[in-house]
Amino acid sequence: QVQLVESGGGLVQPGGSLRLSCAASRSILSFNSMGWYRQAPGKQRELVARITSDGSTDYADSVMGRATMSRDIAKNTVFLQMNSLKPEDTAVYYCNARILVVDIWGQGTLVTVSS
Repeated sequence: QVQLVESGGGLVQPGGSLRLSCAASRSILSFNSMGWYRQAPGKQRELVARITSDGSTDYADSVMGRATMSRDIAKNTVFLQMNSLKPEDTAVYYCNARILVVDIWGQGTLVTVSS
């Protein structure tokens, strides 16, 4: 069974930066894509960024220019670097891996942007 383990969340001041990590229990190239989603209190889960198996990335409009998703294939890990954080970025961030139509989720990591 595939496991995804996120880390790197925490409390950050507005304007600050954070890097989230997601370690997979098997080769990330075995997934069609991997993504970062977030869910704020009272809101639906939304896509933040995604990387496909060929390395292509796309981002939500709300984080465009502030977020960078990358990967370390040798370490089976993907990252989400977020800069210029805003209070509205506060949410639980979830790592996702997709194999065809099957979604696998991590347990989530809380990011709080507050002064």
